[in-house]
Amino acid sequence: MDSPAIGKGTAQDPARRSLIERVLGPAAPGERLRTDALFALAMAASAVVVVRVVRDNGDPPGPLGWALLLAAHITIVWRRRAPIRVMFVLMAILLTYHSLDANHTAPMAVSMAGLFTVASRTRPRNAVLVGAGVIGIMLSVKFSEGMAEGAESLRITGWIVSFLLLGVYVRIHRQYVASVVERAERAERTREEEARRRVAEERLRVARDLHDLLAHSITLVGVQTSVAAHVLAADPDRLDRAAVAKALDDVAETCRTARGELRATLEVLRSGTDEGGCDEARGPLPGLGSLPDLADAARTAGARVELNVAECQAPPAVGAAAYRIVQEALTNAVRHAGPDLTVRVDISTGDAALNVTVADDGVGAKEPAGTPGYGLVGMRERARTVGGTLEAGPRPGGGFLVSAVLPLAPASLGGLT
Repeated sequence: MDSPAIGKGTAQDPARRSLIERVLGPAAPGERLRTDALFALAMAASAVVVVRVVRDNGDPPGPLGWALLLAAHITIVWRRRAPIRVMFVLMAILLTYHSLDANHTAPMAVSMAGLFTVASRTRPRNAVLVGAGVIGIMLSVKFSEGMAEGAESLRITGWIVSFLLLGVYVRIHRQYVASVVERAERAERTREEEARRRVAEERLRVARDLHDLLAHSITLVGVQTSVAAHVLAADPDRLDRAAVAKALDDVAETCRTARGELRATLEVLRSGTDEGGCDEARGPLPGLGSLPDLADAARTAGARVELNVAECQAPPAVGAAAYRIVQEALTNAVRHAGPDLTVRVDISTGDAALNVTVADDGVGAKEPAGTPGYGLVGMRERARTVGGTLEAGPRPGGGFLVSAVLPLAPASLGGLT
C-alpha cells in the first residue's frame, strides 16, 4: 500500500534520500513504525487536552471510555501498514466509544488520521467506499437521535470529505514525486551506462591502434634488421657499407614514425574525461593520403607493392578504417607471405562505398596455426565500426586476399576509428 520503494541508487544518495523521505515518508519499516508511534502519542496527548478543555460535547470518559480512546490511538500506529484493516478496527472502537456518550470531540483527530491514511495510501475507490460507510453510519445514528443531532453531523461530514480529498491529493502528489525520482534514476543509469560504453569503446580503439602500430613497426624493424644482418654476414671481406647504412636508416625511420604514432595514441590516455575530449586528443586521423607511406615502408622490407588509389572524398572515419586495414594486411603479408613478395593494393569507389582490396602472391599463412592473433579480428572490427564488411582468406591461385567494403555515407560514423 505504501509508495514505490526507493531504489538502491537513490538510497545511496543522502541528499535525494532526504528529499524523498520528506515527501514520501521514511523508507525503512522501523523508521516508519517509530514515526507513527510518536504521531499516535502526540494525538493521544491532544485527546487528553481536548477532554480537559471541551466540556459541552458529551460526558467525560470513564474507565471504559479512556481504555477505548487509548486503544484507538494504539491501533493508529499501524495505519500505514494496513490502512483498511486499521480503519475497520478504528470504526468498531469509536462506535463503542460514542455509544457511551463520552466526549465526542476527543477521538476526532485519530478518526480523521485514519480516513486520511486510507485516502492517501490506497486506491481512490477504497477511499470512496470507506468515506461513504463512515458518513452513512454517522448520519443514521445521529438522525435517529433527533434532527438537531443530524444537522450537527452534517457539519462533521464536511470535515470527513475534506480529509478524504486531502488524502487523495497527497497520494497523487506522492506518485508524481516517485515518478520524477524514477525518471531521474533511469536517466542517471543511462548516463552511467553510456559513459561505460564510451570508455570500453575507447579502450578497444586504443588497443587496436596499438596492435596495428606495434605489429606493423616491429615487423618492419625485424625485416630491416634481418637485411642488415644478412649484408654483414654474406661477405664480410667485401662489406657493402651503403646497403648496411640504408637498412639501418630504414630501421631508424621506422622507429621515428612508430614513436610519433605511439605518442599520439598515448595522448588519448592522458587526456581528460570530458565529453568530446577523446575526439580532440586523437589528433588528425590517418587516411587515404597516408597510404603511400605505408607502401614505402613495406618496400623497405623487401616487398614489391603496387598501389592504386582512386580519387575520392572519404569521411575521416572511413579513411582511417581503410588505412588501418591496409596497414594490417601489409604487415601480415610481410610477416608471413615469404620471399619475393608482391602485394597489390587497390582503393576504388562504387555503389556509395569505398572498396579496399589487398592481394599478395605469397605462400605463408596469415595466422600461424596454433597461435591465432588479432590481426584479422581487428580488421573486421575496423570495417564494422563504419558499417562495412570485410572478407579475408587464401586466394585460389595462391597468396592471400583481403577485401573490404566501407560505406562512404553510413548511418553513423561515430564508432571507433
